[in-house]
Amino acid sequence: MADPSTYRPAPGQIPDSPGVYKFRDAHGRVIYVGKAKSLRSRLANYFQDVANLHPRTATMVTTAASVEWTVVSTEVEALQLEYSWIKEFDPRFNVKYRDDKSYPSLAVTMNEEFPRVQVMRGPKKKGVRYFGPYGQAWAIRETVDLLLRVFPVRTCSAGVFKRSAQIGRPCLLGYIGKCSAPCVGRISAEDHRELAEEFCDFMAGRTGQYLRRLEQEMKAAAAEEEYERAARLRDDVDALRRAMEKNAVVLSDGTDADVLAVAEDELEAAVQIFHVRGGRVRGQRGWVTDKVEAVSTGDLVESALQQLYGEEHGEGVPREVLVPALPDPPEPISQWLSDRRGSRVDLRIPQRGDKKDLMATVERNAGHALALHKTKRASDLTTRSVALQEIADALGLDSAPLRIECFDISHLQGQDVVASMVVFEDGMARKSEYRRFAIKGFEGQDDVRSMHEVLTRRFRRYLAEKQDQGEWETEEGDAEAARGPVDPETGRPRRFAYPPQLVVVDGGRPQVAAAQRALDELGIDDVAVCGLAKRLEEVWLPGEGDPVVLPRSSEGLYLLQRVRDEAHRFAIRYQRGKRAKRAVAGGLDEVPGLGETRRKALLKHFGSVKKLRAATVDEICEVPGIGRRTAESVAAALASRTPAAPAVNTSTGEILED
Repeated sequence: MADPSTYRPAPGQIPDSPGVYKFRDAHGRVIYVGKAKSLRSRLANYFQDVANLHPRTATMVTTAASVEWTVVSTEVEALQLEYSWIKEFDPRFNVKYRDDKSYPSLAVTMNEEFPRVQVMRGPKKKGVRYFGPYGQAWAIRETVDLLLRVFPVRTCSAGVFKRSAQIGRPCLLGYIGKCSAPCVGRISAEDHRELAEEFCDFMAGRTGQYLRRLEQEMKAAAAEEEYERAARLRDDVDALRRAMEKNAVVLSDGTDADVLAVAEDELEAAVQIFHVRGGRVRGQRGWVTDKVEAVSTGDLVESALQQLYGEEHGEGVPREVLVPALPDPPEPISQWLSDRRGSRVDLRIPQRGDKKDLMATVERNAGHALALHKTKRASDLTTRSVALQEIADALGLDSAPLRIECFDISHLQGQDVVASMVVFEDGMARKSEYRRFAIKGFEGQDDVRSMHEVLTRRFRRYLAEKQDQGEWETEEGDAEAARGPVDPETGRPRRFAYPPQLVVVDGGRPQVAAAQRALDELGIDDVAVCGLAKRLEEVWLPGEGDPVVLPRSSEGLYLLQRVRDEAHRFAIRYQRGKRAKRAVAGGLDEVPGLGETRRKALLKHFGSVKKLRAATVDEICEVPGIGRRTAESVAAALASRTPAAPAVNTSTGEILED
């Protein structure tokens, strides 16, 4: 660990103005980003006696090797730059809220020609309207089922939509009146989009106008003695009211607001958010986080608001945001929220009435979430620590391997040889660091030679990035300058910048020997190597005649198995993808002069390789850009190609493709 005094800036060097600062580790990786209205006074807090710092702040400053800063004009600019850098660098010591579970949302794909209503999880996409998140997916489906009677918007997948258009018949929902069937032209694209916009308006809380309109139409139909139509409108009104009743009224004034509450202790915090639209709770979500330093409740609120509204624009930010404590000072975050909404946002602490009562309810939810998280987290932390220490003891390492990389080779009967590299840090998968390799130099069932090549490629790149050795080749064959572990243009870490403490290979003594030989040839002597054989789950070390046998109940063995299985899964996925891509081409890549564009045109025109194989030369000539000579070559290539037998992974016996 570094001594903070070794990289402390000289007195008077730090400006006394607003700005954003970054701490980097010895490899140049950004590990913490912060903002301050006075950089001088803020950074001075980090370079006091380490014993006086918060435990995790002390860990951060001793892990860091340098600090740098950028001066800005205002605190709002500092807030914006801090958010951008946190999103870009993903610093390990920053407050990062983790969803305590995966929350589904109701999404309307307004970016498509015929918008679709569906359940979505994960990051938000541009051009899609979101409502929620909801506690359960079934709650969304119940609401949608009620609303489709009034707003029959498309809900089918792209495949079902395309199929219905081809056969000229709608799906079941089209027949029972819960879809306007744009796939068969029952409604125009413009009218269907207007229907989707009305659906979105209703979900956004503007419910009164639709109820009043339907009631007026119902009375008019009854007056004209159109009783069937009046009865149908009456049922539509009932359906809308049932959908509204699923969300109880919590704010009688019909306010649009987000209510945020925090429950915390010295080391962790939980955040709960209720999304209230039109006075009704339309969604709920929760986050948990580790406290990296002695942050206040206001600081936690500010970080939560950044994460909650960082990707939102316009209506995604409500008029009112209720919080348990205001950031210090509150003006920058209020201005930032107003800029994202395009109009004023009221950020305040509720003092009385319904809003204070709702805040108390949200606070109770946050307290329950923190208690549940700590119950699970204590077990996870203890288990991971025990597992890493058991691995260190079994392999004779000086310290626990905080970064483990595992490599696996996959091929099908010696063809399409690929390799995977997965990374576990602190006993948890770090998927952003995963890498995959296509081995093109040879074909054959030679896992030992493949393992040697992959390890050589991975660590040659590490040395090139570490030692400033000019240019090296990427997997795609492009030359890239290696000027250390951080790209000087973007400031982001390079792909192979950080070495592991332990390399695990999928295999026994031969694979381990190949991996160790690759490291020896490159002069790397500070990375441990081991292998995990599948049959008896034995751990092999380089140069040892007998394996290390860990107890079956060992947490260390279980972690090694997880790492190995993840590498195997990642390799198989890459292998399947390559084969599927080649299978789609169906032999078209063997036709001379037929490029990627014309291959896609053929497949789009006929729909599948099977239909293309059955087509005549004249039919193939009808495809734009395909001449007769090319059509004859395509027909000959497909006629000579017979369907392949099911492919089997030779190492596992698994059928990978039917």
